[in-house]
Amino acid sequence: MKDVIRQSIGPLMAISLGMNSVAMGAKEIQPNIVFIMADDLGWTDLGVMGSDYYETPNIDRLASQGMLFTNAYAAAANSAPSRACFMTGKYTPRHGVFTVSPSARGDKTKRKLIPIKNTDDVRTDFVTMAEALQKCGYQCGHIGKWHLGDDRDGSGTGPLSQGFVFNIAGERAGSPYSYFYPYCNTKKQKCHLGLDEGRPGEYLTDRLTDEAIDFMGKHTGKPFFLHLAHHAVHVPLKAPRYLVEKYEKKVKGKYHTNPVYAAMIESLDQSVGRVCRAIDSLGIADKTIIIFYSDNGGSEPVTDNYPLREGKGSPYEGGTRVPLIMKWPGKIRAGVTCDVPISGIDFYPTFVDLAHGKQTDDLDGKDIFSLIEDNAYTRDLYWHFPAYLQSYAKSGKDWRATPYSSIRSGDWKLIYYYEDKSVELFNLKEDLEEQYDLSQKRVDKKDELYSKLMNWLKETKAPIPTELNSEYVSEK
Repeated sequence: MKDVIRQSIGPLMAISLGMNSVAMGAKEIQPNIVFIMADDLGWTDLGVMGSDYYETPNIDRLASQGMLFTNAYAAAANSAPSRACFMTGKYTPRHGVFTVSPSARGDKTKRKLIPIKNTDDVRTDFVTMAEALQKCGYQCGHIGKWHLGDDRDGSGTGPLSQGFVFNIAGERAGSPYSYFYPYCNTKKQKCHLGLDEGRPGEYLTDRLTDEAIDFMGKHTGKPFFLHLAHHAVHVPLKAPRYLVEKYEKKVKGKYHTNPVYAAMIESLDQSVGRVCRAIDSLGIADKTIIIFYSDNGGSEPVTDNYPLREGKGSPYEGGTRVPLIMKWPGKIRAGVTCDVPISGIDFYPTFVDLAHGKQTDDLDGKDIFSLIEDNAYTRDLYWHFPAYLQSYAKSGKDWRATPYSSIRSGDWKLIYYYEDKSVELFNLKEDLEEQYDLSQKRVDKKDELYSKLMNWLKETKAPIPTELNSEYVSEK
């Protein structure tokens, strides 16, 4: 797959990107913002990113009509913290959503430290992205996965409490009750918000797309922000039978082989195609920016993130590097590739800038267009995970992640582990697979990045796990 990736995007990766790629005057109007977020979609799970089994013609077309980012990251390696960073424009220490609760997961006898207690919801004292856009005159609609609170359980931390005027299916649940109608939890008979009615056999990805198209059609009179957050391709693996049969008959790829997962990806791709065609039909394409993104890396039991190391939940590239595509006709030049590192915290200031809103100085993110213009390849990015995340069954390992913090600075990446105070250092340009720890050979670079990371942890007042776990049983 590495060769395929190089053939498809390699020749463009060294291109110098500036306002030749993002047209001058891109901020003259308040564009509609359509943000499509996939769930657990891996970096190489698209045709344009090199998959030789999954088929994504609509997403590939979107990339050919806009800008494909090769160094885009989630601000956390799993769902809830990644989405919290996206909605607040802040790193995890600022909002305290570090993981999908609880933070003490896995075998307690193998946890050397007491992890930092996790925060489940984004507090309402934060001004979310939607609240900032609402102040700029935007109608904000949320459809799909929220995972940061609920509107109907009394907590008041769901989309309708955080700046959205419309909410379908947005609640605390991290995975769908069902991918087929009825969309209910069979044990409690609790259905996803706004989805109690539907057609027998209706597929969730299709239904959320219907709702998104309906929302856009009703809000063409003023600028809107649509957050279409699909549950796909998160487990449980379920897809329309006709698509599963297609991939069961198809020759398996070198790394990608799961026919149900492939069918889920194709359904997601169909959704992107339908949304794009609806935008064209409504006559709003020239004043609409479309973004396609994933909340974290691909889940290893069902996909392979090669050439990236490991997957969802991991501190390595497979956990955080994700697909990102942006299209805006007449503003973003078609068919270009950008290797400037971008993080999930960057969308908030970017959207507020596009909406002519007032930027606040408490955001960690940066305007993406400014980063591209400045060719800000050396900008530092950070991650903080003071928790434990158990490995998947049959993996042969205890953990996907133990407490760690990490930094990417230019081509270099350092990971610091709190249990034994060890570090790993990788040169991502020469070693994308993170196979060669250079911490002993490049002590100068290790010390430089370690110092930056420690200063950032101090600046953000990041809680550090230091208390020993009395129930820990050493294997020595």
